[in-house]
Amino acid sequence: MFIQKSQKLPRSLQIRLYSPDHWNAIAAVHDRSRLDELRISVGVGAFISLTDTADSENLFDGEVWVGCFGETLVGFVAFAENEVNWLYVDPKYYRLGIGRALLRHAISRCGGTVHTTVLRGNERALHLYLSEGFRIIKTMSGRLNGNEQFPATGHILQLDKA
Repeated sequence: MFIQKSQKLPRSLQIRLYSPDHWNAIAAVHDRSRLDELRISVGVGAFISLTDTADSENLFDGEVWVGCFGETLVGFVAFAENEVNWLYVDPKYYRLGIGRALLRHAISRCGGTVHTTVLRGNERALHLYLSEGFRIIKTMSGRLNGNEQFPATGHILQLDKA
């Protein structure tokens, strides 16, 4: 079911601590959303599934939280040492405030200054972070983290919590 922006959400979003029972759902959300992210940045040829990249990219080094409507997992956020490393929302639920709610949850659990990186071309994500008070502190070009055969440019963002 695709929810249009004007439709009401089926239930209020619940943010829960990740449990291993969530694995299949977060893998599906990541894989669908990551393809969208790569389509507008470095290209879908750089795609690697969550199953193949979770360990090497340290998904579970910090906290992982999921966003759910009832039992339907619609997004997740992972952060460690004041850095938001993963934030993905199921494309069927874009533009409903889920990413914002997950980001705010992560920020509330981080202390001090919070960092993240957004691939150049991912204007939707960049807008979200900027609208939440992050600022671009540096733009760097190099190799795509996790798939180094692809060149990439990323914006390093910072939020100074008061």
